Amino acid sequence: MKYDVIVIGAGIAGAVVARELAEKGNCRVLVLEQRDHIGGNCYDKADDYGVLIHTYGPHIFHTNDEGVYEYLSRFTEWYMYPQGHQVVAKVDGSLIPIPFNLNTLHLVYGEQKAQELEQKLIAAYGEGSRVPIMELKKSEDPQIREIAQYVYENVFLKYTMKQWGQTPEEISPEVTGRVPVLISRDNRYFQDRYQGVPLHGFTPMFERMLDHEKIDVVLGVEASERLAITEDGIRLDGEPFAGTVIYTGALDELFDCRFGRLPYRSLRFDFEHLDQPDFQDGHSVVNYTVSEDFTRITEFQYLTGQQGCDGTTIVREYPFAYTGAQGEIPYYAILNDENEALYDKYRALTAQLDHFYLLGRLAEYKYYNMDAMARKALDMAERIMEER
Repeated sequence: MKYDVIVIGAGIAGAVVARELAEKGNCRVLVLEQRDHIGGNCYDKADDYGVLIHTYGPHIFHTNDEGVYEYLSRFTEWYMYPQGHQVVAKVDGSLIPIPFNLNTLHLVYGEQKAQELEQKLIAAYGEGSRVPIMELKKSEDPQIREIAQYVYENVFLKYTMKQWGQTPEEISPEVTGRVPVLISRDNRYFQDRYQGVPLHGFTPMFERMLDHEKIDVVLGVEASERLAITEDGIRLDGEPFAGTVIYTGALDELFDCRFGRLPYRSLRFDFEHLDQPDFQDGHSVVNYTVSEDFTRITEFQYLTGQQGCDGTTIVREYPFAYTGAQGEIPYYAILNDENEALYDKYRALTAQLDHFYLLGRLAEYKYYNMDAMARKALDMAERIMEER
């Protein structure tokens, strides 16, 4: 079979770009996926008890990008959260809304003091604003710094150290900026217009996306088994390949980590099914920001809206440093100058390759939300079609 495009990886990046190039670009596309399933980390399935679980941790689609929402809606119906996705943290035995907002403020400080602090926050930063915790700590007002210190110690510090294995001061502002204090009474974890999950699961959405006569998907194959980068260019099954290659995997591993391994954080997921109707009193996600070794517990029936199951299934998440050992998965790039310089050395190895594109969290060594990844894949497909 002669192919115009090879896509490495069948996650959101690979699936979207493959579909676009096959459908609009009239390209014959080969998708190579090392796992035994499509969908990347969004993969979901029914467990032994019939509960729809997210195998690689909870994934929620949220966006203000109308175009991305409409595009994905071609392949799925949605279960949209009636009040948006809401998360609480367990602090001193109580559940408080996070990100920390004005409702949280009143729960923590009591009505009289909270009213005073609320007015100070609004005066200083503006109602509706999102203030990174590290910025709040720099306030000249001692009462605002008091709030910042409470959030820092009870919501941010230990959770961040568990998640990243570093103190907040060592972590990139790009990461810490994603944990703001909200000067509003909005309890939603995201403020996007669309928030939810595919009605019947992420996996059926990906199946429909990749179901095209010009797309062939091969599972359980390492890219290196079919694809080789040589001094003369790219080879597919030993033969020169002059088409387009889109790589969505870990870039250091493509080159056998010749300059050293790029650092990532990984996760261990401990699933448990309970013979009871509920575990978290209706909360889909509870973060453990002070206590416990795990970072959060997800209860899937509230995440997916599934009803009628016997019992309930939960998962606890334990972060750890990725080593590349068998079975470990690189989830989050650890962004700092040293690591980004190392990434640039790997990226430079692809510079001389014609029609070779890097796309996705691993290939680009950066963090993407699902909607941003879909948008970038759509834009890349359009650019490739223009260049052909």
